[in-house]
Amino acid sequence: MDVFTTKSGRVRGRRAARDRGIVAVRGVPYAAPPFGARRFREPQPAEPWDGVRDCTAFGPVSPQSAELPGAPSWSPGDEDILTVNVWTPADGPGDLPVLVWIHGGAYVFGSSAQPDFDGTALAGRGLVVVTLNSRLGFEGFGHVPEPLDADNGMHVPGDGMDGTGKGMPLPGRTIRVPGADAGAAAFPDNRGLLDQIAALEWVRDNISAFGGSPDRVTLAGQSSGATSVACLTVADRARGLFRRAVLHSAVNAFATMEQAARTTAEVAEAAGVPATRAGLLAAPPELLVAAADRVCERYAQDPGSGQRHYDPAIYGPVADGALLTADPLEALAAGAGGAVELLVCHTTEEQWLLDAVGSSAKITSEEQLDFFAADFGLPASLVEGHRERLPDAPLLDVYLSVYSGLLFAEYSTRLAEAHALAGGRAFLARFDRRRDPAGQRVRAWHCADIPFAFGNLHEESVHFLLGGPPGAADEELSRRMTRAWADFAAHGDPGWAALDGPAESGATVQIWRTAAEEDGAEHGFRDLWRAAGLPLLAP
Repeated sequence: MDVFTTKSGRVRGRRAARDRGIVAVRGVPYAAPPFGARRFREPQPAEPWDGVRDCTAFGPVSPQSAELPGAPSWSPGDEDILTVNVWTPADGPGDLPVLVWIHGGAYVFGSSAQPDFDGTALAGRGLVVVTLNSRLGFEGFGHVPEPLDADNGMHVPGDGMDGTGKGMPLPGRTIRVPGADAGAAAFPDNRGLLDQIAALEWVRDNISAFGGSPDRVTLAGQSSGATSVACLTVADRARGLFRRAVLHSAVNAFATMEQAARTTAEVAEAAGVPATRAGLLAAPPELLVAAADRVCERYAQDPGSGQRHYDPAIYGPVADGALLTADPLEALAAGAGGAVELLVCHTTEEQWLLDAVGSSAKITSEEQLDFFAADFGLPASLVEGHRERLPDAPLLDVYLSVYSGLLFAEYSTRLAEAHALAGGRAFLARFDRRRDPAGQRVRAWHCADIPFAFGNLHEESVHFLLGGPPGAADEELSRRMTRAWADFAAHGDPGWAALDGPAESGATVQIWRTAAEEDGAEHGFRDLWRAAGLPLLAP
């Protein structure tokens, strides 16, 4: 019987169907349900239990409207959402390296139960794999205002913006909070990040029972999960909870308190509740989820609404002056990453997935492209440079290429560079697999790299990401990528040289392709971005 003893009680897992040598333990509470009196507050310890808790099924997901293939959806009343899942070798030697995974989903959707994130293959590489659920949407990242005039109103400071996000981005990248010493708030910002810290603390206190070493933890994530990892890498409160970090497709998005307060006002208005602490606490989670969806839809339908029109994501990490005081890129450049070792990757065609699923605005005219550049404060030379290097591409592809760099590729690359230049150890990779087993063209788009790194290519739900079922060359690429993750988690060496300065294609940048693909397939845009600069975006 596969029973493990945690500090809260005993749990029973089940042998993985794909590999009977791996035990999967699912839905283990790492904190109490964050609702009722605990809603919008810091995560609280899980209640202990007697006997053996059956942990053979995933726990409920965070409140959201998304319904993802192969994964559970959320229903009102699902509250025990702060859980972890563990995959561990049944007869492991103990003291194994640990990989903790934070899923993506624009901070509003997704869960650890997605088939992409099954930890069986990585556990077969000698890791203990942990995946987690944390609060999303308003529950995890909405700003809850301080009471004002007996909770009758909310003060929304001005920052020179018009509340729509339209106009130039904040100058430079500095969003440091003056006198950033806010202390512990009763209803803190960044609750989703605080949940992730609580999960890491659970790992520290319990993972030895599953054969893992609390001193050999690697924190990994993709998209918003990768940006969460970056935030925790520079947060003092998470220091010492992990020694290495894997970031795939980190998102260039970080909000000031003023921007977060405006988002709260918009969501409250859409929900028909007062934008006050009392009003928000009285609104059930499903009402705030639906209200946020309406806010996003309004941005998507309004070409004049500025930056949020192109990819209307409204939640994300906030410079609250307590957990976070600066954008992770600025903080890493200042040395805040300390001794944490980084492995950073992005795909070469990130934004094409967002276009394919309809969450990115269509740009089909020169006038629209000019508006896009103006809304983000991008120089004409940057757009023209992309056009010149994509001479036969349609206008939509030029836009998607620029937006890929703006949101994901350039930001991810600069995170690795900043850490290396500040004296840290950082490795950089790019995912550029563009051929299916029949040799047909597929996109190296957002999320396509994750099934390869997890070794989950045969899950039917991921075939859309891959362009169809995998072939032998894909299997070989996946073996190389899972080995790189496992070796990095175990030894800090993914198999290529660490950066020692600015990242250029060559020996210090690993390009993930199948063996049958031609070299030099990717287009280079780094010199264009270095000349143009990278504006900081707000969710």
